[in-house]
Amino acid sequence: MPRFAANLAYLFTEYPFIERFGAAAKAGFEAVELQFPYDTPAAEVKRELDRRRLTMIGVNTPIDEGEFGSAAVPGRAADFAAHFRRALDYVGAIGGRAVHCLAGKVQPDDRVRAEAAFVANLLRASDAAAQAGITVLIEPINPRDRSGYFLNSAEHAADLLTKIDRVNVRMQFDFYHAQIVGGDLIRRFEKYLPLVGHVQIAAVPSRAEPDEGEVNYPAIFGMLDDIGYAGWIGAEYRPRVNTEAGLGWGLPYGLRPTREGRGSECA
Repeated sequence: MPRFAANLAYLFTEYPFIERFGAAAKAGFEAVELQFPYDTPAAEVKRELDRRRLTMIGVNTPIDEGEFGSAAVPGRAADFAAHFRRALDYVGAIGGRAVHCLAGKVQPDDRVRAEAAFVANLLRASDAAAQAGITVLIEPINPRDRSGYFLNSAEHAADLLTKIDRVNVRMQFDFYHAQIVGGDLIRRFEKYLPLVGHVQIAAVPSRAEPDEGEVNYPAIFGMLDDIGYAGWIGAEYRPRVNTEAGLGWGLPYGLRPTREGRGSECA
């Protein structure tokens, strides 16, 4: 049976950030993932996670204004190191498991230098993360949504992971992005399963609830069970109306609202 984590940058945005944890638990989620929670003290996030008895998956590395990461940007090694350290400290403080390293945008004629920078930066990051017991994730993001982003395909991610060659560096396989760049989802996922550290979902092309569009998610979920994928599946989609109204897709998989969530309201 698939296990779903609510991405709180996309879901429950009807609520103030700190209230989204309780809303996710009440909706039946047992895990959450974040993107850029850094404006909220880690102690507050940890308190809500403990209160709601939620598993914390991970966070993204911070970004500077106008950018989308720096891991693959030549000449930005010091900036990436600072961003990664901030993410690593934060995820450790909230009891998370992973840091997604955003690669950033690069010019087409600078991709050779960008790859060298990415590999070198990820090697250093993986060593620091290993000491903390944290997984480092890299994610292919489709160029339609993020023009100029360095890493677009699962094939490119797999090649980079071979060059990085660290057991704690893995691919974040988002079926939404993978469908837009390459399709053939089941066979490609089966091929790259040994390299996958986390999975995310959303409808294509709408990026709404995973119950419409091009991707047959019941087949995907069945494949994940059959293949033995035991990790969490991040629900990273934009609700059509509001989060609670669109959660019917999860009912066949045990995603059901609870009266109070799993934590005490007065804890």
